[in-house]
Amino acid sequence: MDTFTILVVDDEKEIRDAIEIYLKNEGITVIQAKDGIDALEKLHEQTIHLIILDVMMPRLDGIATTFKIRDKKNIPIIILSAKSEDTDKILGLQVGADDYITKPFNPLELIARVKSQLRRYVTLGTYEGGNSVIDLSGLTLDPEAKELKVHGEVVKLTRIEYKIVELLMRNAGRVFSINDIYERVWNEPSYNAENTVAVHIRKIREKIEIDPKNPRYLKVVWGVGYKMEK
Repeated sequence: MDTFTILVVDDEKEIRDAIEIYLKNEGITVIQAKDGIDALEKLHEQTIHLIILDVMMPRLDGIATTFKIRDKKNIPIIILSAKSEDTDKILGLQVGADDYITKPFNPLELIARVKSQLRRYVTLGTYEGGNSVIDLSGLTLDPEAKELKVHGEVVKLTRIEYKIVELLMRNAGRVFSINDIYERVWNEPSYNAENTVAVHIRKIREKIEIDPKNPRYLKVVWGVGYKMEK
């Protein structure tokens, strides 16, 4: 694995220290923050590749912190939450977190989820200068602004729709199976994913294609999957 820096945010120092030990054993650099405000300051000062973020914290909690981070950055965020905080976990994912881990957590699961998110981060190209604008004959993706335009007109996408478009545009011409798309975008095993992916593909086509039934950009390769035409 490349050298990565992870920001660990928790108001309990013992938890921060424990996570730092696990991550350092994997060759990962760790920066600690004691709450959301501290985290935003560290994020401004340092190059961070992933954030592990507790939900319940003083001054600025994990949900509000995630919301503020997503205004500016698309780096992976893993939420830490107690078993009794199911609502917070769901809300965290809705405002932009990529995954969550329930306390108390298994160190091996923590490392596995961290590595999974970092692999996805690199694959989607947002790591190390992958923020250059991509243009496919009038379809323009600006990763820095998190913005998609069709012939100069901004298209409003949901977070999931944006991730699908970003995956396919960064790999234009490459065919992704339904399972590939689901696992990379939703970051979970693709059980019965066909209908879910198909619904999102249809909605994307309705937003970017002149004739969704005869798409110019987002093509189906029958029996294989989907691709974005170069």
